[in-house]
Amino acid sequence: MTAHEAVERLQGVLAHLWMVRTFLKHADEIQDDEELLAVPRTIFDYVRAVEPATQRNDAKEYLHRIRGKLPKLRRAAELLQSEYRRVSSHTNFEMAAVSLTASVHHIEEILAQVSNSD
Repeated sequence: MTAHEAVERLQGVLAHLWMVRTFLKHADEIQDDEELLAVPRTIFDYVRAVEPATQRNDAKEYLHRIRGKLPKLRRAAELLQSEYRRVSSHTNFEMAAVSLTASVHHIEEILAQVSNSD
């Protein structure tokens, strides 16, 4: 897969992440929980970090930034997965945790397929 193809696929995953972020950002259950509020903030930072490269159509910089911030996103996914039940056992929170974790895995899979020649 070329860098530009990877960016196109990753943009779809980031759109999905943005919806998880929006749910969490507005969830009353976590508004007083600084630890869990870090999750939507991390997603925000991750998605916005690639925005300048997207606007310049700079696939190399985009992939550099998305790789560089992936460990922090992975930690946020792990945090949400382990802690969401503390604030709510509602299916919405469970699915947000599953979705965030699946998105991280999808990003990893796409990055693993990018050709190094790009």
